[in-house]
Amino acid sequence: MAGLILHCGGELVDYETVQNSFTPEPQDSHYPIPHSKILELVTGGLEEQGLTVVGGEHALAKEGARYFGLLQLSNGDNHEDFSLIAAVRNTHDKSFSASMALGSRVFVCDNLAFSGEVTFARKHTRFASQDLPKLVSESLGRLGSLKRSQEARIEGYKIAELNDDKALATIWRAVDAGVLPLNKIPAVREQWENPIYDEFAPRNGWSLFNGFTEVLKGVRAELLPKRTQRLHGLMDSACGLDFSTLRHVVVDEDISQN
Repeated sequence: MAGLILHCGGELVDYETVQNSFTPEPQDSHYPIPHSKILELVTGGLEEQGLTVVGGEHALAKEGARYFGLLQLSNGDNHEDFSLIAAVRNTHDKSFSASMALGSRVFVCDNLAFSGEVTFARKHTRFASQDLPKLVSESLGRLGSLKRSQEARIEGYKIAELNDDKALATIWRAVDAGVLPLNKIPAVREQWENPIYDEFAPRNGWSLFNGFTEVLKGVRAELLPKRTQRLHGLMDSACGLDFSTLRHVVVDEDISQN
């Protein structure tokens, strides 16, 4: 399994390293939660939802202050060309909230995309650790609808035929949608016109979607969920689909340099 793109000193590590990673002492109103605790609660919560973790990658950044993980999931009803993926993140430096995003991984190319995100705790306050099991359980209760929507969405992309004009117009709209910067447009267009994988030769939404995600492989792990949530919105519109009830987290990070 491949997928974590790391910058700024990020390092791939094994599960034992995550378990043994340093958790700072509480300071003022900030009570850091161990990365391992977040990961264990998410894994347990996924299993309660009928999803088994069958593989994964873990990474630490900023001297261990930030954790990112990718978990490959199985639910007994697996698809031939893609699997469900969960991205987990936690931090000790107040840079973002502990959260998990649900998405998909395409087997032929290891492309990743995330459609919905649930946040477990907005702040690491004094009682966050005590309340966390309940918060995680309640949050992961939303996964059923996210899972069904993700699978239906991918099937919708596969049957949505696109001509060149529609595909190129969608590629250009990706800049305004915050999916990718202007300088990445030629790379996505090349993937549409000359796909590097035979599986994406059909002229449909699935082919264009994977052209985008192939180019997005260069995006940092912490930015990828938000970028691909935006991509799903763009592709839903191009393919005539409506998944507006999914919870998307709105962010405003600068994409010009990534």
